[in-house]
Amino acid sequence: MKKFAIALLAILAAPVFGAEPNFAGPAQTHAQWILHSPPAPDSAVTRDELAELRRIQSSRTADEELQAQADEADESLFIYKSVLGEKFNAAALPLTTAFGKRVKHDEGVNAKPLKDAFKRVRPYNLDKSLKPVCKTKTIADSYPSGHATAGYLAALTLIDMVPEQRDAILARADAYAYNRLVCGVHFPSDIAASKLLAYSTHAVMETNPQYQAELAAARAELRKQLDLPTD
Repeated sequence: MKKFAIALLAILAAPVFGAEPNFAGPAQTHAQWILHSPPAPDSAVTRDELAELRRIQSSRTADEELQAQADEADESLFIYKSVLGEKFNAAALPLTTAFGKRVKHDEGVNAKPLKDAFKRVRPYNLDKSLKPVCKTKTIADSYPSGHATAGYLAALTLIDMVPEQRDAILARADAYAYNRLVCGVHFPSDIAASKLLAYSTHAVMETNPQYQAELAAARAELRKQLDLPTD
């Protein structure tokens, strides 16, 4: 078992290049069909969403801004350290860390084609009264949110490993996604689309034998580290 884990770690830790999926790609998820087109820039929905972003901007605290910025800087499984505790760290969990990176890769594989196709203008480029507190860009790629998709995909993967913490993990996923609104860099409908995309992608991943094999190894490692039953 130890030799198998070492060999698997070497495979998982290898860098992944290009846009080939590890577990689920657009050809399997049909991501281009599951999302509505985003609201038009001059639509009533977009106007309401901009008003909501202005409301969030006017009420956000300094601490909320700092948390949103911290969340922007981390798209890994370890955004859930606040749920799973100090034992949940990359140094102690090499298999889990590498597996999480491979899952995260598939977020980009599925989200980027949608971003490129929909070309939704970022809210702060549409409404100059918005003052983002996170990184900005001029490219129109707001829909769906990559961060939110990654957060929900990581959450569902962790729930596969630690189902006892399901509710707390999902609550943290929602907070992580909401912080993209606190940042002022996404519309609420971007976040809703991301959640749908993540759940759809994860459902396809679950049918992939490679995902299940790597999940089993990471799950055993993580549950042992957290002093949870492993069978």
